[in-house]
Amino acid sequence: MKAISVLLLVLLVGVVPADDTPPPAPKLPLGKETTYVTGPLDKHGYIDYEAALNAEMSKGISPEKNANALLALVVGPAPEGGDGIPLDYYKWLDIPVPPKQGDYFVGVYAYVHDKLGISGERLEAVFEAQSRVSQRPWVPKDCPPLAEWLTANQKPLALATEALKRPEYFNPLVSRRKEGDSSNLIGALLPSVQRYRELAFAFSARAMLRLQDKKFDEAWEDILTCHRLGRLVTRGATLIEALVGIAITQIASTATVTYLERADLTSKQALKCQKDLRELPHSAPLADKIGVCERMMGLDALQLIRRGMGGMSGLAGLVGNEAPVIADEKKALEMMDWTTVMQTMNKWYDRLGAAMKMKDRAARAKEFEKIEEEYKATKKVMEDAEKMKKLLNEKDAGKVVGKALGDVLMGLLSPAVQKVQSAHDRSEQVTANLQIAFALAAYNKDHGRYPAKLADLAPKYIASIPDDVFVGKPLTYKPSEKGYLFYSVGVNGKDDGGNSYDDDPRGDDLRVKMPQPALKK
Repeated sequence: MKAISVLLLVLLVGVVPADDTPPPAPKLPLGKETTYVTGPLDKHGYIDYEAALNAEMSKGISPEKNANALLALVVGPAPEGGDGIPLDYYKWLDIPVPPKQGDYFVGVYAYVHDKLGISGERLEAVFEAQSRVSQRPWVPKDCPPLAEWLTANQKPLALATEALKRPEYFNPLVSRRKEGDSSNLIGALLPSVQRYRELAFAFSARAMLRLQDKKFDEAWEDILTCHRLGRLVTRGATLIEALVGIAITQIASTATVTYLERADLTSKQALKCQKDLRELPHSAPLADKIGVCERMMGLDALQLIRRGMGGMSGLAGLVGNEAPVIADEKKALEMMDWTTVMQTMNKWYDRLGAAMKMKDRAARAKEFEKIEEEYKATKKVMEDAEKMKKLLNEKDAGKVVGKALGDVLMGLLSPAVQKVQSAHDRSEQVTANLQIAFALAAYNKDHGRYPAKLADLAPKYIASIPDDVFVGKPLTYKPSEKGYLFYSVGVNGKDDGGNSYDDDPRGDDLRVKMPQPALKK
């Protein structure tokens, strides 16, 4: 699985020369404003971004502290089949290469289809059941294949539980290059990350199985393990890992609300669970991924463009109408000032990172809109034959064109950033909602009722009541005789009456409701 932003850039490369073909001269000037890092260098004098990125991401993380060093033994050397994980992956983890055969975690499809021989409608039914059993209590007879799957994975799940007690997470990005080959971050794979998502389903499904058996402590351990997995995966270098980590956190959060409803906790127990959630590993800031990993990926791809001199054809296949049809493209690439284009890209990465650090969501959204408008303006110029002719004939045409091309490249990358940010905001709100839900449970046990307003929970049951992330106003709270409903308005900023994506009518609100509504069949 490759990073989306990298896929956009790789199409610019065209046909890259073989490694023994002399690279074009002069080489790219090294420096913070151009190549961002100044080493290590390959045999041609170009930056080895793959080595530079992994060295940066692994700083201070020993194998003994790295959860991923043990998780690598959970998923094995070929989690997605084929040739398996490149050997350099294990060199960076500083662990031996796992043997080809072992008691590794087996995914649902591999177990149910390949081992049990289930296919067709029966297989589809198992996948539908997988979602249900990860959200509500169940017994083995509800879905025997999934119960067998969990039993078959007991040992790898036990090892994963131990792995996820470690405090750090480093997941190397390595390509299948041979020793001495040039940097190729665009070819780096993330073979274990999707398998971690299946691990999350296994932990949440087992938690719901244990919850049905009233094994409350064991169920809570599985839920916390699932939470830890999500938080740690977000610390991976790429935006894709951030999204997978966020998705895992959502799986864990859904199971958490079910646990809260069914475990019949005392006030003390509810507050202990609340504390457990507060003490989970922190998620990684998204701005760091823009400033380091995504930046190095972009510059590495630009370095390949410099070596391969490819054009911009092919972009339309990925980004549709967003792909610019640059007038006199060949001449523009030939005269481009490479120092300027790198400086331009670095400035964009700095700006995107700064925008993502804005705490005010409305201000952040405005900055993203401004960035998008600037991109569209540059794109128009690049597509206008007359305007391009003028640019190419200017005194400093190389620098002018270099800046314009840098703007266009970064403009193609930036839309995904806002979507990831929205997913991150949703996750932050869901996390805050869980803190409130456990506070409500403790209050109810102490008073025999739920409070009239959320403010009554502070400071005894929760330090303070957080506002809705999306509008900066108090959450909507509606107590009832037997329960309550509280919610955030979600990404769309509209009050949908507490309706979520699986309701009719469908809504975007992020809610906690007690008693929980029945799952749709």
